Amino acid sequence: MKSFRLIPAIVAAAMLVGCVPSKEKETELTQDTQQEKAETTIIPSIQIDDSYYRTLTPYKQSASRGLVVSNIFTKYDMKEVETGLMRLSQTEFDTENYFFQEGQYLAESTVSDWLARSSQKKEGLNPPTTDSMPAEERATKAPIYLSHIVEQNYLTKTSDNKVKLGGISIGLALNSIYYYQKEKYGDYFEQPIPEAKLVEQGKKMAAEIVSRLRTRDELKDIPIVVGLFKQKARNDIIPGTYFSYGVAKAGQNDVSDWKANDEEYVLFPTSESQDVYRDDSNNFKYFKQDVDKYFSNYTSVIGTGFYQNKKIQKLTIEIPIQFFGKLEIIGFTQYLTGVLINQFDNINVEVSITSINGPEALIVKNANEKEPYVHIY
Repeated sequence: MKSFRLIPAIVAAAMLVGCVPSKEKETELTQDTQQEKAETTIIPSIQIDDSYYRTLTPYKQSASRGLVVSNIFTKYDMKEVETGLMRLSQTEFDTENYFFQEGQYLAESTVSDWLARSSQKKEGLNPPTTDSMPAEERATKAPIYLSHIVEQNYLTKTSDNKVKLGGISIGLALNSIYYYQKEKYGDYFEQPIPEAKLVEQGKKMAAEIVSRLRTRDELKDIPIVVGLFKQKARNDIIPGTYFSYGVAKAGQNDVSDWKANDEEYVLFPTSESQDVYRDDSNNFKYFKQDVDKYFSNYTSVIGTGFYQNKKIQKLTIEIPIQFFGKLEIIGFTQYLTGVLINQFDNINVEVSITSINGPEALIVKNANEKEPYVHIY
């Protein structure tokens, strides 16, 4: 059995940016910035695998960094609205020839103005209202559709040892539910937004955003990928997903050839997962029964399955439990590792064991591999 000895922060960073420290020679280049001055940048020599982009060093934070926390309802959607957009970007910008950089062209003030109602800000993309419009009418006729805009930049290497902007991806986080108050300090009410309306409004806003980006000289001939993301409810414990995307080719002022994106997250165990994904649900049920055999009074095993085109790609399992000693942690982790080998064969599985003290153990098993990675903290 192999020992997986990276702490969580390092694991998360490596998964996001697709690079790890290396003693191999790195490539030092110059980057032309918006301000028309060259900056020295480094391309990491290591790429974890083809599904991750390499990221330039020094790392540049997004020009609108911080808005996602105030604009997205749940921590699950905060993560997925960014990582999901990166997956979509690979349909246009391959990971071998493009490098990832957080968005540098939409400033915080610009994003805030675009998210406003058009009756509040001239450039607002959300529908206008009036002070006299009743709350119920506002909820049905003029809800807030667009809650956040994510920008990602993809750079390419040139023949003269430089990197330049090769593409932009824009994610539009759309509300599936509009929350409103009838009185200033009253209760909150919910108004579901039909998906057909989200599609209509999302595509309309996408066209306007592309048109605005094209007015900037440095973005006139850059391919732009736009994805439509449907947020979950505020109390959901699984993230929403991108349900549609399109591309504005170089020089085009509108998004063409919209495509459906069949992705979803499914919670286990639930009646819905049992009805739709019976085999996966049964496998999870058997896994939970094996956990119960070890701790007879334990019931809280939560799984989240990530599906693409109705096929499961990864199962993430969280097991929060009270431990009383390190030997108990080791024994339980070894037991679960054996269960994973026997129970899950052809899918990627990650099991996180936690206690009131924090993370206790991590087990990662890749599809069709018999030897999981295991780390006890």
